[in-house]
Formats: sequence, C-alpha cells, structure tokens
Amino acid sequence: MPMTRDELLAFLGEIGVGQTTHDHPAVFRVEEGEEIKARIPGAHTKNLFLKDARGQLWLVSAEGHAVIDLKRLHTVIGSARLSFGSAGLMEEVLGVTPGSVTAFALVNDKDRRVRFVLDRTLAEADLVNFHPLTNTATTTVGREGFRRFLAAVGVEPMVVDFEAMAVVEMAAR
Repeated sequence: MPMTRDELLAFLGEIGVGQTTHDHPAVFRVEEGEEIKARIPGAHTKNLFLKDARGQLWLVSAEGHAVIDLKRLHTVIGSARLSFGSAGLMEEVLGVTPGSVTAFALVNDKDRRVRFVLDRTLAEADLVNFHPLTNTATTTVGREGFRRFLAAVGVEPMVVDFEAMAVVEMAAR
C-alpha cells in the first residue's frame, strides 16, 4: 500500500525533516494555485511523470515557472523520447493520482523504477514546496531536509538547469 499524507509527514519527522503543511482546496494545474502559493514562502514546483520510448520512468520536478521542452529534454537527460506516463502507471508506481504528482511520491517507488530529475533552481532553493501525496495541501521543507528525504528513500537526483536549456534554445534561433 502506498503511504498516505499522514504517514509521509510522520516519516519526514522520523528522519528529522522539519516541515510546514498548508491545507487548501484541490489544485490540479500549476496555474491554478497562484493565490495559495503567494501565501506560502519558498520555491513552488511543477512535477511531470514521464515515460521514455524504452519504458524507463522519469519524475521531473521543476520550479513552477520553468519552461520544460519535452521535445528536447531527452537529449539533456540521456533518455529515449519522452511522453507522459499514464494515470494508472503513476498510481501503480508512485501511489498518487494526476494533479498530486510530487517528489515526495518517490517514497512509494519501492522498486526504484523512477529516475528523478530535479531543477537546479529547486536544488539550490532554501525552501521547496511539494504536495504531500495529495493536491489538497502543500508541504514546505528546507533544502537540507529535502536532501535528507531523498537520501532516506535512496534517490540520487539528476540536477538539470532548465533555465540554461531555455537560454540555449533562444540563442539557437
């Protein structure tokens, strides 16, 4: 069984990760929760569950305003061509439903089927915000706390500078 929100928050406490969780109405897309995010300090995120043409699963967590060019991303991360993973596969592997995709769902990937791509902006942010396995809340953790979470679940992120990728695209035109 995948972890619940309460189990995740308890796990964060067990591994020494301080957090603050804010309840709010369900948010399904990055653009929807602007007034909620305005009240919560730290970097806000967009999270994409992807599958490449060879069947490798990917979770991309980027700063909420980052531009992610899915047509080029595979060349940066060394994958086959990427497309969105199905809702059923997401639920099977990460234990979350569409709209609730989050880096915290890596806690449910017991077989380590997902490779994690982290935006450099988030990796360097003092505070980061992710859904706690449900899109009716936002959980804020510090940079070191997020690193401690990833280490506790055995995930080494691939850090990608999405801003530089966008600059390279503009310069190439």
